[in-house]
Amino acid sequence: MRALRYIACVLLISAAVFPAAAQSLSATRDRKARLEKDIKVLEGQLSAATKRSNSAATQLDLLHAQSEARRELLSDSERELMTVGDSVRACQKQIDAVSRRLDTMTFYYSKLVHNAYKNRDARSWYLYILASENLAQGMRRYGYLRQLSTQMNAQGRRIIAEHELLKAERARLDSLRNEARKLRDERASELNKLRKEEEKSQALVAQLQKDRRKYQDQLAGKRKEVEALNREIERLIAAAMGDGGGKGKGKTGGKKTSTKIDQALSNEFSSNKGKLPWPAEGRVVSHFGRNPHPVYTKLEMPFNNGVGIAVDKDAPVKAVFNGVVKQIVVVPGYNQCVLVQHGEYFTFYCKMGSVAVKAGDKVKTGDVLGHVAVNADGTQLHFQLWKGREPQDPEKWLR
Repeated sequence: MRALRYIACVLLISAAVFPAAAQSLSATRDRKARLEKDIKVLEGQLSAATKRSNSAATQLDLLHAQSEARRELLSDSERELMTVGDSVRACQKQIDAVSRRLDTMTFYYSKLVHNAYKNRDARSWYLYILASENLAQGMRRYGYLRQLSTQMNAQGRRIIAEHELLKAERARLDSLRNEARKLRDERASELNKLRKEEEKSQALVAQLQKDRRKYQDQLAGKRKEVEALNREIERLIAAAMGDGGGKGKGKTGGKKTSTKIDQALSNEFSSNKGKLPWPAEGRVVSHFGRNPHPVYTKLEMPFNNGVGIAVDKDAPVKAVFNGVVKQIVVVPGYNQCVLVQHGEYFTFYCKMGSVAVKAGDKVKTGDVLGHVAVNADGTQLHFQLWKGREPQDPEKWLR
């Protein structure tokens, strides 16, 4: 029992030597799980886009997002492999230390056993005690012999415990080495997938270069959709803000909605910059601002007032903060859109297939507003965030 307690104590001490490494490994694995999920979603959208014969530009955007996620995944795999490698080296050091300690203990124990064997006749021990000059000396000799026997037994138990510890450490080392081999195989597989994605990207770029006129026409149509969306959002926000004290009527539901600015809610929203939850789980495939085209660098792309998030089919869309639903509108190319007011701040959720709220409803952080629609560009939520009449970069507000 003591031997088992000893092994447990040593293992706990060795496990506590690298707590930071263990935490880092856990965080890396969490990031990898999220990236793998994002890649799976993007793969599904790419497959659907290819079957629908979507424009090469749409496929190229998805491929770029997928390749970016794949590179991040490879980077995390490298970090995980380094952490596991450090654990392997630490475990090997522990094994070496235990082996040296075991060798020393075994050497001295063998001497004790050898001497005990030479004097194994019990009569010699009795004579040793009886040859004492007085009772006190006899008691001391008896105590010495008892202590020697106890120490030999204790040393034997410690050696058994060290053997068990060595066995456990070697098993852990084998497990770590197997994990390292698995990680190297996974990394090689991811590298191969990345090379294939890059080859496909090059083929799409070549296709786009051949079909410049066709893409320009598509881009012109997209620009009209974006401009129409921006005008509609500006109109809705202007109506929602009003003169600070009037009343407005929502298009959906027929309820009257107040335009009075809730300053306390505004301040609370502002204090959560960088900490707001994401409206849907996924990966950003189009960023805020004017994004350069990957092929036609001289073509002017429409300014993006929000972000595009690739999500699972029928993914729920959630409110990022407490607020009031101001309007629900349908915009060509963007399906149903929900405008939520948070004092002087507004969030806009587009490309929704179904809506679970109506104008005038009060919503809280995390409440489901509806679900994403399947569009020509896959299942992507378009999300915007405004401060008054000024669009903001959502990625700076979301955690």
